[in-house]
Amino acid sequence: MLPQVFKNWVDSQYKNPRGPVGKYIGEKMVRQHRIEVEWTINQLHMHPNATVLELGCGAGDALATILQQREDVTVIGLDRSKTVLASAEKRNATSIRTGRAHLMQGDVHQLKIDDTSIDHVFSVHTLYFWQDVATVLSEIERVLKPNGTFVITYCDGKGDMQWNGITDLINEQFIPEATKLGFQEVSVRCGPDSRDYRTVAINGRKSG
Repeated sequence: MLPQVFKNWVDSQYKNPRGPVGKYIGEKMVRQHRIEVEWTINQLHMHPNATVLELGCGAGDALATILQQREDVTVIGLDRSKTVLASAEKRNATSIRTGRAHLMQGDVHQLKIDDTSIDHVFSVHTLYFWQDVATVLSEIERVLKPNGTFVITYCDGKGDMQWNGITDLINEQFIPEATKLGFQEVSVRCGPDSRDYRTVAINGRKSG
């Protein structure tokens, strides 16, 4: 029984990192997810002077990467974990002071962000934890500007193993809900393997 209890605790730390262990996991995810983070950023095709929102920003590595690449972009990072947000604040301290980066604690199901204020929304490895896909997509649609885009990156398997659950979620919930909300050009793209995990992203654009 104890091993399962321990596994459940570890899983909960990945979902919502807490304390010293959560801080360690946040930095571990920075190292583990570098390949898919860089690939996701390339999928954004950011507009000049864009405002970019990351859902589940973790320790802030993706935000820092964007800010290093683009001097004209402003980023907002949202995460439910105070622990990893503290790491993100430290990693992006200079950009926070100059107003190019903003961090907030919150829930992806209820974004405390103004309507039509965001150019691009992205997220890496949070889709598994969305309790209600329709609600999160509705919030993404609300905060995006007309013609704004989203990129949601996840894994659908490892090696020869296919994760049918996440594939079914995309086909049976995500794509139908995104279409219902009026998103255009909704498509699934395969990315680079990372630690033998198969990287995939679903992209879409809010109608103009």
